[in-house]
Amino acid sequence: MRTVQEQAAGLALTRAHRVRLVVILGGLMAFAPASIDMYLPAFPAIARDLGSQEAQVQLTLTSCLLGLALGQGLAGPISDALGRRPPLLVGLACYTMASLLCAVAPSVYALAGLRLLQGMAGAAGTVIAGATVRDLYAGPAAGRFFSRLMLVQGLAPVLAPVVGGQLLRAGSWRLLFLVLAAMGLVLIPAVLFGLRETLPPERRRPGSLPDTARTFGRLLRERGFMGYAVSGGLGFAAMFAYISSSPFVLQNLYGVSPQGFSLVFGANALGLVVVSQVNAQLVGRVPMRRLLGIGLAGIATGGVALLAVVVAGVGLVGVVPALFLTVASIGLTLPNSTALALSAHPEAAGAAAAFLGVTQLTLGALAAPLTGIGGGRTAVPAAAVIATLGVSALLVLRSLGRDAPSPAPARRNRAA
Repeated sequence: MRTVQEQAAGLALTRAHRVRLVVILGGLMAFAPASIDMYLPAFPAIARDLGSQEAQVQLTLTSCLLGLALGQGLAGPISDALGRRPPLLVGLACYTMASLLCAVAPSVYALAGLRLLQGMAGAAGTVIAGATVRDLYAGPAAGRFFSRLMLVQGLAPVLAPVVGGQLLRAGSWRLLFLVLAAMGLVLIPAVLFGLRETLPPERRRPGSLPDTARTFGRLLRERGFMGYAVSGGLGFAAMFAYISSSPFVLQNLYGVSPQGFSLVFGANALGLVVVSQVNAQLVGRVPMRRLLGIGLAGIATGGVALLAVVVAGVGLVGVVPALFLTVASIGLTLPNSTALALSAHPEAAGAAAAFLGVTQLTLGALAAPLTGIGGGRTAVPAAAVIATLGVSALLVLRSLGRDAPSPAPARRNRAA
């Protein structure tokens, strides 16, 4: 059966169309994790090759996160005004070019600047994919579809560090950015020929800067939206604190090889994917607000446990399980916080998705450099940041989000 949102978009989505939609949108949402995770095993190599310090290499991660945040703030409202496909295709072309330039960066600061541009271009895929889902689905159906997307999107953090570690055997870190450019080239024809426009002209809205500012201002004043956006954003930031610190912590402090690191990182990401699919089965039976709370509790518990084992000097036997719990819990946090935040804004899905993305990535960009305090001589700063973010996210949901509406459980919608 067709959902109300599908009817409004003028689409009759068959099962084959939905599978194709999941694959293409999952690939677009994978831009962010692939751009970040693939080069993580190369952090020490980049530092040596470019004659830079750990904090300078982490700056390239921070700049990419900032680019993703800025790009979403632009691409979301533009897609509300022009439709989803045109800005998406422009973003894919720019991402491909930026990735090629990253491959020939002469210094760490040039790489940081190019990563900013790469993130801004790749943001179009992330935010427009989320807006496209909101064009078609709402409530529990949206929660289920976002969980399905994480099955595809989650393959990026599983495979990217593994691929990155193996590519380092064949060449330098520059090869990794050539692979990212190839990813952009593959998605251009996929979008061009396989993704329909989901925002018809009669549903578009002005994309001017004043209109965007008014929309963002309205969202800022909505207690429910901000509760979900900030709590989900803090949980998201905990994941990025883990992403930015884990290469140095695991490889430099605990002696894990680049290939071993990629396996640990991939196992954690696989846990995220599995939990997200469990979430897809639970949404509609269990309130999304409750699932979100369980996910944030998992992040907080994992972060506090990580800090405890690091301070106690337990070693990898304690660090790895704590990290696994933290990362796997994201599988409950991201789909539900996203669906809940976007549920009340079908008229401005692009702007709302952009605001949500900007909040998440800005918090992630601020958290990532804090993990490098101490010069990489101890894992305590990274563990403390992850624990603080996890606990804060849970507290925000319980306070700021107390009055936020939560869609009631409903029977499974076959369209999802």
